[in-house]
Amino acid sequence: MAVIQAGSMGKAATLFNMTQPAVSKIVAELEHTLGVRLLDRSRQGVLPTPHGLALVKRGTAVFDELRQGVQDLDFLSDPTAGELRIGATEPLATAIVAPVIDRLTRRYPRMTFHVVTGDSAALYPHLAARDVDFLISRISDPLGVEYSADIVFHDPSVVVTGANNPLCRRHKIALAELMNERWALGPFDSFSGSIQAEMFRTSGLPMPRLTVTTVSVNLRNELLATGRFLTVFPSFSLRLPRKHPSLRALPVELPGPQIPIAIVTLKERTLNPIAKLFIDQVREITKSMLDSE
Repeated sequence: MAVIQAGSMGKAATLFNMTQPAVSKIVAELEHTLGVRLLDRSRQGVLPTPHGLALVKRGTAVFDELRQGVQDLDFLSDPTAGELRIGATEPLATAIVAPVIDRLTRRYPRMTFHVVTGDSAALYPHLAARDVDFLISRISDPLGVEYSADIVFHDPSVVVTGANNPLCRRHKIALAELMNERWALGPFDSFSGSIQAEMFRTSGLPMPRLTVTTVSVNLRNELLATGRFLTVFPSFSLRLPRKHPSLRALPVELPGPQIPIAIVTLKERTLNPIAKLFIDQVREITKSMLDSE
């Protein structure tokens, strides 16, 4: 696995403080034991054969399960410590992951967390490669057979603007009335952007002219604060972890069902105790926050 990742015998040998001939011997003995060639060697380095790729794929799962087992032992020895790797979209990381981390680190100060953020579609490769233990994500399309989703709550989309926008004084607005406003939305080939595009299509409307196209929530929030721009956010982003007084959801009835927010894991992968503890806290904190609205 190290040789394939490093791209050469020499680089792998450096990683393990070994000589290159020693690494070459180990690989050759493994190939002899299995009866197949695992690597194609050249002056430029090494590349995995189909047999090598198959072995690495299974090896990744084996080492991951072993790592999870070691973490189980560490947790049993000291429940106040441990490591967790989480994948989340930026809005969910802000609304849910941050308050759960705050709560757990107050109770278990030695816990550590690695959080990977990005568009939902970009997060799934991290889960498939076992770089993260689970994802917290919105789901709109059927998942692949290798994934399992545990729905936490359902959430609608809302049209959002700054609290100082004159539109906030209206009691009812049709989406068609907003076509000529200044829109700041995600790229339509992104997960969030595709949801927004479908919203207009279902309403029988053409896509509005976008003044700003970006996946950055922070940039959109800054633009919204001017009171001149509109965007579409999941409604939880206005309520969790706290209300946002500078933003307002406009009274626009949007088409389509509410979108599920779920914990997504790999099937047949055993989560460690810290992951289970974190997920329990996600359910507790979202229930209390959503019920209080």
